[in-house]
Amino acid sequence: MIVEHLSLVDFRNYATAELALHRGPNVLVGRNGQGKTNLAEAVVFLATLGSHRVSSDAPMVRDGQEFAIIRARLSHGERRVLVEVQLNRQGSNKARINGSPSKTNELPRYAHVVLFAPEDLQIVRGDPSARRRFVDQLLIQRTPRLASVLGDYDRVLKQRNALLKSARARGIRGEALSTLDVWDDKLVALGSEIIVARQRLAGDLQQPVADAYAAIAGADHRPELEWALSIRGGDPEEDARPTDDEADAAPSAAGALAREQVAELFRASLFAKRSNELDRGLTLTGPHRDDLVLRVRGLPVKGYASHGESWSVALALRLASAELLRSESPAGDPVLILDDVFAELDADRRQRLASLTAGYEQVVVTAAVEEDIPEVLHAHVVRISAGTISDERDRTTDEAIDTSTETADTSDAREGSDDE
Repeated sequence: MIVEHLSLVDFRNYATAELALHRGPNVLVGRNGQGKTNLAEAVVFLATLGSHRVSSDAPMVRDGQEFAIIRARLSHGERRVLVEVQLNRQGSNKARINGSPSKTNELPRYAHVVLFAPEDLQIVRGDPSARRRFVDQLLIQRTPRLASVLGDYDRVLKQRNALLKSARARGIRGEALSTLDVWDDKLVALGSEIIVARQRLAGDLQQPVADAYAAIAGADHRPELEWALSIRGGDPEEDARPTDDEADAAPSAAGALAREQVAELFRASLFAKRSNELDRGLTLTGPHRDDLVLRVRGLPVKGYASHGESWSVALALRLASAELLRSESPAGDPVLILDDVFAELDADRRQRLASLTAGYEQVVVTAAVEEDIPEVLHAHVVRISAGTISDERDRTTDEAIDTSTETADTSDAREGSDDE
């Protein structure tokens, strides 16, 4: 897949923006705070329906505006697709595919992107939520319909938590809480599907992660991935760092549970924790409390791995994601976006990462210092300054996307503040 052209309206610091991209490497160069990452973030949103920087959509809408528009022309071989999403500060987002209204969760069927960013270190060193977010965004790209399942689970979870808080405030217990059983059924049905999909993904990533780690680190430290499930007891969300016994007890991806087993364990866990949930007004078991345990040399990466090992694991997770999407997608390679990554790496890892990614159909690299980018990726250069995009190659007018419909009234929009 190739992103041929990106068009933005009122997105972050851009009142309007037009960016032409080429097959192979593309380099976006500019000082920090000029808008490079904003361009990368827009492309990533089309593929994952989320940002790698913020948990809600509102911060992506330019200050003072009610909505932003991301529009991209994608090339799948000889086929071209125009995809568009309107991010609303209030209410649901809207999408169009080839000009026709569509559901937003259809966008990942057309846009396949893998992002490398400095924030990736939080996947291996941060809270469980960072690892869940990484997995769920990859799940959406791999199986777009899971975007709806994840969204429905979040809605049911909020409703159940609201009921628990209300019951706690009113002192309701026991049979008087029969409505909780209805939400339990919905939570188990949706949550079981998520848990099974996450376990399957961990199993499928295992060998690609090991291969990518060896290629990046130049050593075989036996990286492993396995899920610590809250439905098995304990609470991975609240355990700052698993003990060796807890890590050993975590169910392995290779021994993933069947959906019927997951549903049975989930329901039993809800029953066992109900009293505690009523005391706290919070749902304490389910995929929203699980953690993906990452290991090298048999030890959890979080708390034990060196800085270099942690970076190698983070990069290996992204490379493995790209290889998995590449092997499964009839649309070709995913677009690789390396957002300010090279500044974080030593010279050896820079060269290794560059050589591993250079062969993809399209690579987009952002950097504050042009010299940080290895020569193999240094091709088409675009310079970004205060939200202004200047291409070092002449662009023909037929590369621009027709934005005469929704964006005609934005031509006189004021220039936004720097926001990267």
